[in-house]
Amino acid sequence: MAKNQKGPERGSIITGVFNGTGKEYGFVSYDGGEDIFISRTYRGGALNRDRVKVRIISAQVGKKPEGAILEILEHANSVITGTLEMSSGFGFVLADDRKLGSDIFVSAENLGGAKDGDKVVCELFVFDPKKCPEGKITEVLGASGTLETDIMSVIRSNNIPEVFPDDVLAAAGRIAQSVSEQEMKGRTDLRSLLTFTIDGKDAKDMDDALSIESEGDNTVLYVHIADVSHYVRENSVIDREARDRGTSVYFADRVIPMLPVSLSNGICSLNPDEDRLAFTCRMVFDSQGNRLDAALMETVIRSDKKMDYPSVGAILEEKTDDPEYESILKDHEPFIDDLKKMHELSLKLRKKRYDRGAVDFDLPEAKAVIDDEGVCTDIVPYDRNEAARLIEDFMLAANESVAEYASWCELPFIYRNHESPSEDKMTIFASFAGGLGHVLHVRNGSIHPKELSKLLESVRGTDEDGLIGRMLLRSMKKADYGPENEGHFGLAARFYTHFTSPIRRYPDLMIHRILKENLNEGLDKKRSEHYREMLPEVCERSSYTERRADSVERDILKIKMAEYMSAHVGDTYTAVISGVSGYGLYAQLDNTIEGFINCMDIGKENYIYDETKLTLTGERSHRTFRLGQRISVQVTGASMYPAAVDFRLYEQEAEKEE
Repeated sequence: MAKNQKGPERGSIITGVFNGTGKEYGFVSYDGGEDIFISRTYRGGALNRDRVKVRIISAQVGKKPEGAILEILEHANSVITGTLEMSSGFGFVLADDRKLGSDIFVSAENLGGAKDGDKVVCELFVFDPKKCPEGKITEVLGASGTLETDIMSVIRSNNIPEVFPDDVLAAAGRIAQSVSEQEMKGRTDLRSLLTFTIDGKDAKDMDDALSIESEGDNTVLYVHIADVSHYVRENSVIDREARDRGTSVYFADRVIPMLPVSLSNGICSLNPDEDRLAFTCRMVFDSQGNRLDAALMETVIRSDKKMDYPSVGAILEEKTDDPEYESILKDHEPFIDDLKKMHELSLKLRKKRYDRGAVDFDLPEAKAVIDDEGVCTDIVPYDRNEAARLIEDFMLAANESVAEYASWCELPFIYRNHESPSEDKMTIFASFAGGLGHVLHVRNGSIHPKELSKLLESVRGTDEDGLIGRMLLRSMKKADYGPENEGHFGLAARFYTHFTSPIRRYPDLMIHRILKENLNEGLDKKRSEHYREMLPEVCERSSYTERRADSVERDILKIKMAEYMSAHVGDTYTAVISGVSGYGLYAQLDNTIEGFINCMDIGKENYIYDETKLTLTGERSHRTFRLGQRISVQVTGASMYPAAVDFRLYEQEAEKEE
């Protein structure tokens, strides 16, 4: 958003959000203007993310405006997690959120049995501009510094509900775990189609299945999606809980589901050899992969097999050197012809998507390997093999088909939008890429996604691959949900939505309801208006819960990474410089674990930071460290909360500057 060039005038009143810094000052951000500096004296008791009213007390040209907080309009921190420190019968909770801006006073009667050093959940109930906030401890998570306690702190501090309310569980318990003949009436029976699911080996909530057949020279693809909306009715207790949760949250050793397990892993999951209700997108493609037709229908299906990515990948990639290859072929023999037809179609769809300019980051993602004791024994990259890509290709095709249908029908709807990057960020990224020898055609600050796609393809497999991909990702805007179709920049798609995961994403569930009402001619003017009124709030909530889930999943993976690296202190690795600052370097290992190298651990001289070129250069030796450079590092330490791994430049590297 463009900044207000003139800036706020002295004495003006502005409403915004206070952003703490971890120190005693902060900044107020607001739409359309430069952040306002707030000193300790004028904070007025505001805590990080509070919505506030501020008066401008200084507005000098060339300097950041300064303000004084007059009123806190909305407290953003009613519950926090932190560590209790005792002092003569009372205590203070030191918040895990380092930007909060204050410790929390807890009187003796509000300690809730917590002891010094415990990690706790604290509910704030007194906000005084002249004193520390006051709170009461509502839950003791355990001794600070233990792995499980640190994980629970992340979950609690983000207000992610783990336990379903009794009324939700009771309502789910009343839903039958088999499909009745009555429920099948009026549906298209597709149980005779050869159908299967492809998921991760440990998946228990399978919400998509596939079938394929030939129709002359054309190919017919069926994407069957679990009909969750049949069981979760609008405004029921299960629906209200699902809307609040917004999404399932997945960790290495657990999942916090959006729906009760009896639904997510039971009657809604497309388990093999069981009749299931589905909402099917039937798409017809010609020999070139052009979509000729698409139709939606309520169906009954029966999955013939639960497949997994490693096995299907071995088949599609013909991994004859895999010792299990022959047994995999034998186990999948009835399905191999269909799998090969699907692979052929997926390659065509993928090529058409890339040809139009879709950006494929293909950044290495990591997963934690957990043993039976819950200990992280390894961090390994996800294998994004041909099976995973095939599922991605087909889900994208279904999502685009559904979004296009909804747009042309002018339905009240939820779209998955992705705005083009801002002019400033694209200009900066183009300059960064230019420094590495890559030319990007940016016109008036705008760029076609195909330019970015070509860049990523040109560096695929090189040392610059992950670096350029990460920098580009940081330069892009985040995709979100909206009631109006605005297109998807990253996919170079005119229409896009989320239709394929109603077990774990609330927007998909809502979309199913709307589409089914339209198919059954129940989406009259009154119902359309009903949806149009509620969709903006649903979109905003869903975008928020998605970002929250992503953040928590990242934070817990980082904790698992730190746990793993704590057993490897002293070990040496090859790494790539992934970040440069005035304080030191960030380096990423091949398994995606990132650590920090302090300037003092680089060498025996002062290093100068160039923020334009993103380099550190030795004053005496002129040795330069830059993004994408390969170095050797040694692990010097790891802490799990906050999750951090420390490296130093390996001695053999350091000797080069002596």
